[in-house]
Amino acid sequence: MVKRDSILFDLDGTLTDPALGITNSVMYALRKLGAPVEERSFYHRFIGPPLLDSFARYCGFSPEKSREALRLYREYFSDKGIYENTVYEGIPALLRDLQSAGYKPVVATSKPELFAKQIFDHFDMTKYFSFIGGADMEETRATKDAVIRYVLGNIGNPAPDKCLMIGDREYDVRGARACNMDAVGVLYGYGSREELAAAGAWRIAESVADLRRILRD
Repeated sequence: MVKRDSILFDLDGTLTDPALGITNSVMYALRKLGAPVEERSFYHRFIGPPLLDSFARYCGFSPEKSREALRLYREYFSDKGIYENTVYEGIPALLRDLQSAGYKPVVATSKPELFAKQIFDHFDMTKYFSFIGGADMEETRATKDAVIRYVLGNIGNPAPDKCLMIGDREYDVRGARACNMDAVGVLYGYGSREELAAAGAWRIAESVADLRRILRD
């Protein structure tokens, strides 16, 4: 296995595929606001970055309207969208093997920590992690580097060069680099090879099996 003390995992697009729940939640919020609604695939770009930023960037909303959109998003997500989600094939086995090798995987997600914990409980995956860290509900701790620092502070502040971040978007890679740690980008989620390479990914995995090989090297 790769010689790292701590392996940090992103959630959306890395451990689970949340596309249906996230896009349904975004589209629900837009309809409630009377805003135009695009094709579902357009909203895949909401998977990864903080939602307030995404509503402002992709829908052109003001800060106030973005917060109302976020409230409506969570109205749907907390009831239905949170469960419109699937675990990527091979992930539970990978996590079990990391544990067997002496690692204690942790989660660093820009999704609110409350929701992340509910998702892992739903899929009986909480047992695989020594700590599950995410954003706060107010999204004052929502950027990936802020979440990573929060997680590291809760697991004893290991040296960055002994840590590895795994995620599917540039935000995961840039957040890791801002914290002086390497990142593995995964292509089975919602980022592209070009995006991950440009952000400075240490390695890029095309599949869960490829990720397993990288961690085994």
